[in-house]
Amino acid sequence: MKKTILIIVFGFVLWSCSNDGNEAYIAGPFFLEVDQPSNFPEIKYDLKANTPTDAGFELGKKLFYEGNLSSSGIISCGFCHEQASAFTHHGHTISHGENGLEGFRNTQPIQNLAYFDEFTWDGAAIHLDLQPIIPITAEVEMNETIPSVLDKLESMPEYAKLFENAFGTAEINSERMLKALSQFMVMMESSNSKYDKVMRQEDGASFTSLEEEGLIAFTEKCASCHSTDLFSDQSYRNNGIPYNPKHIEEQGRQRVSGYEADFYKFRVPSLRNIEMSFPYMHDGRFGTLEAVLDFYSEGMVENGGEVDERLKKPDGSLGIDLQNKEKEAIIAFLRTLTDYEFLNDKRFAEF
Repeated sequence: MKKTILIIVFGFVLWSCSNDGNEAYIAGPFFLEVDQPSNFPEIKYDLKANTPTDAGFELGKKLFYEGNLSSSGIISCGFCHEQASAFTHHGHTISHGENGLEGFRNTQPIQNLAYFDEFTWDGAAIHLDLQPIIPITAEVEMNETIPSVLDKLESMPEYAKLFENAFGTAEINSERMLKALSQFMVMMESSNSKYDKVMRQEDGASFTSLEEEGLIAFTEKCASCHSTDLFSDQSYRNNGIPYNPKHIEEQGRQRVSGYEADFYKFRVPSLRNIEMSFPYMHDGRFGTLEAVLDFYSEGMVENGGEVDERLKKPDGSLGIDLQNKEKEAIIAFLRTLTDYEFLNDKRFAEF
């Protein structure tokens, strides 16, 4: 079951008088319902400060797929966040953007962002409204400036009407642009996988015996970090992944905090839709879930940082004891986290 945390389904009605004295009304934006799945933690995004509306959502969606947010007019947010792959950059180990430049991190999925309050692999963004500034202004991504983006939007006649519909006037500014993007992303909730339906006892859904074995193994050996039904404890951890010499500028969380103890710590990613969001890890080095589990069982190393204590065995060696049968079962379970309704939801599609 789900509970609706915001139940407002009526529109603003604005009355006005015409020159002939006849009264007329203009229907304003309708508030959108934001559901809180019963198996999810509480939403962290302040919906009261930026309540999603139908008009705000549509503006945010157009901006999400708007190439003019980049310097070339081609690369949009949707360029690196493709719906079929859980809004990741399918087939690319690391993201690339303007002028063929490459970054040094794998594109993260966009889903359930309303339940998080820090974003990116290193937590550089501490509010969803601010997160888009990073890719828009990054030289290796969209390579643009906010003032230039606003100038371009002001030169496109359709945006004046869209901003007016969403915010009451045609003014185009950075706060409104970013809030509209957030309204679109806040609605991108993935909560209808087979796993969810089993947990909520919906539609007679049940696990196979292998999936059930996988849940048991996952709970014992993985859930301490991939916790809650978001499948992330939202912390930053060094998981003993070998240092990547190709990306000498990579410091992980230390890049933001400045603390040496945070070297090569990365955000624990959500595992929702993990079957579709390959490749894996911060630099996309693993192409399959089998490779990921093989790494955790036999590939972890001391990488110059402080490897998480949870990944150390009693004898001090690194890794998680996983038998081949357990790996098979865990992968079967992880596939139950694929939410086909979300991946095919036309509300979020570009066309």
